[in-house]
Amino acid sequence: MSTLFDIWYTIQQKLFPWLEQELDPLSEKEKNFVQIISLLDLPSHMKEFRWRGFGRKKKSRLCIAKAFVAKSVYNFETTDILIEYLSQCKNIRRLCGWETAGELPSRATFSRSFAEFSENSLPQKIHEAMVKAYCGQKLAGHISRDSTAIGVREKPVKTEKPESIPKGKRGRPRKGETPLPKPKKRVEVQASRSLKENLSDLPTHCNVGTKKNSKGYKETWIGYKLHLDTIDGDIPVSALLSSASLHDSQAAIPLSQMSYERVTNLYDLMDAAYDSPEIHAFSKSLGHRPIIDHNPRRGEKIEMDPASKSRFAERSSAERVNSTLKDNYGGRNIRVKGAGKVMAHLMFGIVSITAMQIFRLLL
Repeated sequence: MSTLFDIWYTIQQKLFPWLEQELDPLSEKEKNFVQIISLLDLPSHMKEFRWRGFGRKKKSRLCIAKAFVAKSVYNFETTDILIEYLSQCKNIRRLCGWETAGELPSRATFSRSFAEFSENSLPQKIHEAMVKAYCGQKLAGHISRDSTAIGVREKPVKTEKPESIPKGKRGRPRKGETPLPKPKKRVEVQASRSLKENLSDLPTHCNVGTKKNSKGYKETWIGYKLHLDTIDGDIPVSALLSSASLHDSQAAIPLSQMSYERVTNLYDLMDAAYDSPEIHAFSKSLGHRPIIDHNPRRGEKIEMDPASKSRFAERSSAERVNSTLKDNYGGRNIRVKGAGKVMAHLMFGIVSITAMQIFRLLL
């Protein structure tokens, strides 16, 4: 925390006054952008994007990465709007690394760079490093787990139905007859597998998702589903993207494995969609206390005790982060296609939210 405070103090007392001498007076959004960029340590993540070989040298990927952070901070809908704003706004353009509007790369270069970032999972790596550096050394009280619908302008993929498993005869098997084995569900085998195996098993193609809203009505969307783990302070620590049709419970164990490598927490807070014996058991195996809303499944609902109910109220942090991502950091304005690019677009927003929330803890 002392290192983080030193960064914050340096930005407030030294960097801002110097920048305002070099540039026009900084707006609040521009100050937020400076704080975010200062915390991300982008140069250390850009080694694999350095130009090598012969021919024309590439445009600076560091400057373009900063520009995509600015796109999420300003909630720009398209890259064209971002380029137009950079050409007009001297402050943000120079903060990204371009002195004049003539130095700005073309739209095609921005597009190629974004494809490189998504292919190499650049924003995911930045987010993981930041969480480990500034949250990994502290004890987090709660992890709040939730998912949100991600709608895109993409055609859903039609998946072939799996071959039906032949059913045996009804009733008890005859003497000496071996009953057919019952196939295991995904959540039943995840606890025995590694994080990499679990992530590779989750579907990530675009399809149709359906869920009930807070009023009990069904909502349908085409696209994906973003699953988030959020600690106290509204700081997202882990994220993964799946097909829209994936049930929330099937992402719980991979998210737990991801978060376990990054932070230490005491309680896992989840809604009734995650009420599964396997998820309860896996949370306890990590040394956590699961507090999961009971799913009656056509039975009688079991209410929480007052202490658990009080802690469960902290789960609203996950919903706030989802709402902030969609309203202010580009979560609703997705113009790219494919799970990799959609995740990269969302992660630039999550990276910005994480940096801002870490700084707000110091205020």
